[in-house]
Amino acid sequence: MPASLLVVILALRQNREFSYDSAVNNAALITGATSGIGLELAKLLAADGYELVLVSRNEQRLREVAAEFSAKHRHPAKVLARDLSAVGSAEEVYRWLREQGITVEILINNAGFGLAGAFIETDLQREIAMIQLNVVSLVVLTKLLAREMSERKRGKILNVASTAAFQPGPFMAVYYAAKGFVLSFSEALAEELKDTGITVTALCPGPTATEFAKRADAGESRLFASGMIPLMNAAVVAQIGYRGLMRGQRVVIPGLINRIGVQLPRLSPRRLVTLLTRILNTR
Repeated sequence: MPASLLVVILALRQNREFSYDSAVNNAALITGATSGIGLELAKLLAADGYELVLVSRNEQRLREVAAEFSAKHRHPAKVLARDLSAVGSAEEVYRWLREQGITVEILINNAGFGLAGAFIETDLQREIAMIQLNVVSLVVLTKLLAREMSERKRGKILNVASTAAFQPGPFMAVYYAAKGFVLSFSEALAEELKDTGITVTALCPGPTATEFAKRADAGESRLFASGMIPLMNAAVVAQIGYRGLMRGQRVVIPGLINRIGVQLPRLSPRRLVTLLTRILNTR
């Protein structure tokens, strides 16, 4: 048995993070990497030779995914189980990266979740956790790693927003507002960094066949259940987003229907847009 393969097997059996080298200089960090768009982006990065750093709250699934990548690619993935909806967790991820000697060339802030329902009735703690994950941890990781990228004068950042970012979202008010923040923040940062060798891309998918709707309690809403807007495949969304990232595009909206849809708020009365969104977000 080759010695390199033995190292991987022993590391997996001992249930710890692993890599061939103590330092990783060509790494792509993906949050929310164990399913959906995040997992599909990880596959594309691995195929292009990037060493993966996968972050998710589900440690068991993380290690299963890491083992799958290790069987297919030359470099085994490094994994870190962290719940980025917890206060201070993004800083913990950054400290761990420094301890591991990992240089992040590509940052993909994909982790996030939504919550459907009337604002006065939904759970406040879940909404605070949503803001922490979708907004605060994204900003923290972007700031800390963008500073390092600026010293090297190169780097790429992909923040996963949503078509929800383009209008208010009754009955998913906090989620829509959070994604609006991600889009605005990403576009502003892209302009700030345009002459530094760092690109910032906001990926804005529409309804996609992932676990999002189930976790958000939105699976029975018209948006997901009626078929009015076809669900896109997560792999297709990831491929479109990945191309945009590599080209340095500032905003990427996968799918013709979604690209048309995000123009409606600009062309229609604001109250009409809000009413239509309300209808889509209810059963």
